[in-house]
Amino acid sequence: MLVKYLERALEKAHYEIIDDPHPYYGEVPGLEGVWATGATLEECRRHLLEAIEDWLFFSIAKGYPIPPLDEIHLHLPKEVAL
Repeated sequence: MLVKYLERALEKAHYEIIDDPHPYYGEVPGLEGVWATGATLEECRRHLLEAIEDWLFFSIAKGYPIPPLDEIHLHLPKEVAL
């Protein structure tokens, strides 16, 4: 289910070109604070995937709510062993 969540997040991503040394910018609507940049679109996409993974695992570890992406809902246990 995690892989499907990551895939759907990337499908929902929005990209734009910004005035920056790494001009490709991407973010995922609905995942607050998840963004990345890159020198190329592919690099930006790779960095965005890493940002989504970091955000997701941090949210799981802290017990923060994870918003559904379309029909994909992550149901987490009440307690996560660290």
